[in-house]
Amino acid sequence: MRTGPTGGIALVERDKEIEEAIGLILGTAPGERPMRPDFGCGIHEYVFAPGDGATAGRIAQEVRAALERWEPRIEVTDVVVAFDAVEEGTLYIDVHYTVRATNDLRNLVFPFYTIPSSEAGPESERPVPDGPASRARREAGAR
Repeated sequence: MRTGPTGGIALVERDKEIEEAIGLILGTAPGERPMRPDFGCGIHEYVFAPGDGATAGRIAQEVRAALERWEPRIEVTDVVVAFDAVEEGTLYIDVHYTVRATNDLRNLVFPFYTIPSSEAGPESERPVPDGPASRARREAGAR
């Protein structure tokens, strides 16, 4: 905790605050917050997904959609998902964005951990992620 010039609690700088908000959005699965069940990012549906280009594309799409919805202070310019070549089950989500208030170009790398296929069990027992469509089916079934 930092103190400000008057001895009170110092507020986080704007850029740091935005980075923290992005991490919070990406780290929260939809349904995790009871009072705001639609808040978060659908990347958590991909914990058991295969580590391939199709999965990377779907994760990038989920990240872009969540940040465009929940973080109005930024404009997402690109999302790049890369699988770690050494550590199976680790991928890095590189978010490139512009801070609207300052037009400052920034990027943030968010590590995301999946269950490696060698540890996930038989493929027939793994959940099949399908992103927004699975959420829509769950919501329709809950009504």
